[in-house]
Amino acid sequence: MKRLALFLLFILTCGSFSSAQGKEWIKEHYTKKEYRIPMRDGIKLFTAVYTPRDTTKEYPILMVRTPYRAAPYGEENYPNALGPNKAFAEEGYIFVFQDVRGKFMSEGEFVNMRPYIPDKKSKNDVDETTDTYDTIDWLVKNLKHNNGRVGIWGISYPGFYAAMSLIDSHPALKAVSPQAPIADWFIGDDMHHNGAFSLSMSFNFFKTFDQPRDSLTTTWKTIEPYDSPDMYTFFLNLGPLKNINEKFFHGSLPFWNQIMEHGAYDEFWKTRNILPHFKNTKPAVLIVGGWYDSEDLYGPLNIYRSIEEKNPSNDCRLIMGPWSHGGWARSDGNSFGDFLFPDSTSKFYNDSIIFPFFNYYLKDKGRLELPEVLTYRTGSDKWIGYKKFPPDESRLSSLYLGNNGSLLWEKPTEDVLLYDEFVSDPFNPVPYTSKFYDSRRMYNRTYMSEDQRFADARPDVLTYSTEPLDEDYTISGPIDVDIYVSTSGTDADWVVKIIDVYPYDEEDGRDSEIEYGGYQRLIRYEIMRGKFRNSYEKPEPFVPNKITNVGFRLNDIDHTFRKGHRIMIQIQSSFFPFFDRNPQKFVDIYNATEDDFQKAVHRVYFGKKYPSHIKFHTIK
Repeated sequence: MKRLALFLLFILTCGSFSSAQGKEWIKEHYTKKEYRIPMRDGIKLFTAVYTPRDTTKEYPILMVRTPYRAAPYGEENYPNALGPNKAFAEEGYIFVFQDVRGKFMSEGEFVNMRPYIPDKKSKNDVDETTDTYDTIDWLVKNLKHNNGRVGIWGISYPGFYAAMSLIDSHPALKAVSPQAPIADWFIGDDMHHNGAFSLSMSFNFFKTFDQPRDSLTTTWKTIEPYDSPDMYTFFLNLGPLKNINEKFFHGSLPFWNQIMEHGAYDEFWKTRNILPHFKNTKPAVLIVGGWYDSEDLYGPLNIYRSIEEKNPSNDCRLIMGPWSHGGWARSDGNSFGDFLFPDSTSKFYNDSIIFPFFNYYLKDKGRLELPEVLTYRTGSDKWIGYKKFPPDESRLSSLYLGNNGSLLWEKPTEDVLLYDEFVSDPFNPVPYTSKFYDSRRMYNRTYMSEDQRFADARPDVLTYSTEPLDEDYTISGPIDVDIYVSTSGTDADWVVKIIDVYPYDEEDGRDSEIEYGGYQRLIRYEIMRGKFRNSYEKPEPFVPNKITNVGFRLNDIDHTFRKGHRIMIQIQSSFFPFFDRNPQKFVDIYNATEDDFQKAVHRVYFGKKYPSHIKFHTIK
């Protein structure tokens, strides 16, 4: 719990990896005031404000709204850093930190991903857009020495609040940077991927975050300690999901209880999907995400698309770097997992992207020479600018599953029934990582580029690969999966992984401790809970042993498979305990019993009649 609380506090106050100026420097250059700002329904939100001591100038306001504490509390207490990185405090801004409604020192009731109310009829119709609007209105009218311009930023959950500020925005809000923002908690972010439940992360996040408070507080609630073997063993021994409440939470976590009651994409989840609401977006937007963000990769990519589709003239940019969740703010960005990069990607981001962005829109300083989309292309390890993403110059290509584990560039012509099969055992699920981790951690952050040979060796993982490539091959954009499958059960999960296989003569002098020859580098993966294959709203069982088409989308990549490498696809039916186990029986999984879990024979078909394949965007 302490580990999580420290991380959450860090996300609130994080700057770049070198951002710490120290409390004394901040105190010397800034004055601190604490306010309780009234909302339209009378609820007051705790807000800490840091204003430059130099009152000869006017400054823009840069705000973070957070559920993770606007600490440190008390006007005599100062943080170690202000803003996204140390350059902001040295430049001079009015920094604002606010506890959102219902958290810590703010009044009201907290609601996870509080639904947006489109048609507000009274002052009691409040949501995050109204709380943001009312806060900005109070700040520009009551804070001395402000220049009438406001910017908002935030990472992860604060990134969600930053994104919500774009809806029905206040006229003074000029620039917003949602970073790793949540967009949809059932389809692609945090809690679920295509209906599959993110077990280890959800358990470890909500066991602290969802603890209800008894009154206004400045501290996190503690939880009772528990025995913690390695993550895989711990969650396997827990058994069905319903045992978590019986053994640990005892019904005490409100949102966890709601998750367990809403097993399909009903109104509870639909109203928490923010993507339909980015209409008439007026502030400039800088969306930031990481290619290796296991929590909120879906959010940045799809919020960008939503804003672009609904606001073609809006100044919206997307930045995607080689980072895990918030990695641009808490690491130097020189490496990820076993792979080193030529330069500090985080330093480049902090110096050349986020600081110029806010300075340009809030202070009219400098020039903003940023492309519409800027991504770090993995594999070739360089920044690439695009006018849009996927780029206009890309073309659609496909790779088809073939006999003997082959991956073909042309549609198969064999007019016979071809398939591979495996036995999926929910009591021996495929681990998502080869590393053993304490179950009290949310997950292994580097698994998204991990060597997949540990999975390839299992009999319940199917592997297909191309011949060595004759030239460099770049995929830029989303990847669509279209496979034909069957199962002897009535439900099944389908996990598809895209892998870059290194040749055995690979030489990489940047890290002599890593043997890259034969390395199966995970590039992207996704899971589809099979019962949602036709509708997230109305799950349906598989007919046992009936050939069935399953299609779903993997999040975008921008990756070069270098000459001599191979492109590999792995298909499996579990990814544990990052995702919960599917009983392989059509049931309410949140209330399944031990007896519901069963082995099943899964088949993946290919050939002329059932051309299982992936489709993607390629560029020269």
